[in-house]
Amino acid sequence: MSPSEAPSVLLDLPAPGVARLTLNRPTVTNALSLELQALLAEHFSQLAGDPQIRCIILTGGERVFAAGGDISSMAGVGPIDILQRHTERTWGPIQHCPKPIIAAVCGYAYGGGCELAMHADIIIAGRSARFSQPEIRIGIMPGIGGTQRLVRAVGKAKAMQMALTGRPISAEEAYVAGLVSELVDDDQVQATALEQAQQVASMSPLAAEQIKEVILAGMDASLEAALALERKANALLFASQDQKEGMQAFIEKRKPIFKGY
Repeated sequence: MSPSEAPSVLLDLPAPGVARLTLNRPTVTNALSLELQALLAEHFSQLAGDPQIRCIILTGGERVFAAGGDISSMAGVGPIDILQRHTERTWGPIQHCPKPIIAAVCGYAYGGGCELAMHADIIIAGRSARFSQPEIRIGIMPGIGGTQRLVRAVGKAKAMQMALTGRPISAEEAYVAGLVSELVDDDQVQATALEQAQQVASMSPLAAEQIKEVILAGMDASLEAALALERKANALLFASQDQKEGMQAFIEKRKPIFKGY
């Protein structure tokens, strides 16, 4: 298969319980074409239902994450065309994936690339990484959560500055602002993401899914409602074999073997 015929998203299984999705349009800095977005949605739908997969790494490789949407596919279309693309359906499988997602970001994460990274639960960024929402510079605005997820991640002041100026921020700025979970040297991004994915995959998948669900749902709820949700989810886990195995292993001073039930 020639490079031009290679799929725009590559799937591999680098460790037990870990799936890795790599954006694969290097000649256009991983621009998010409609075909690439659809393929991502398909992969996430399948991985969400695979009991063998406990954590997903999302990356663009060692040079660039994704430098935004595919402008050529948007330049000549009208509002109804954009509306009928129903990006909320395409990105839904990523947004609603119950399994932890780790984004491994090197280089540009611009526009749709930044929005894609923000769908992850953990972002590992290399020191060369840059994040921006530059849509205003071409007369539009973020349309896949860039205004909403960004303000929840970094607060109003920084989100307004990024969205209104289109100015990129460095990986260091993104880390200080709370957009990035961990900052490492560029050549350590993939290894760090894989190490953390393996760590997550070794834990109880039931607990991991409940933690993710409660954190995300609780962000938009009142504190009292969120705490109630947390209590119920925590109590539910006491019905699992993983809870019994985890506590027994702790008492016996051995490593637990979680089976996901």
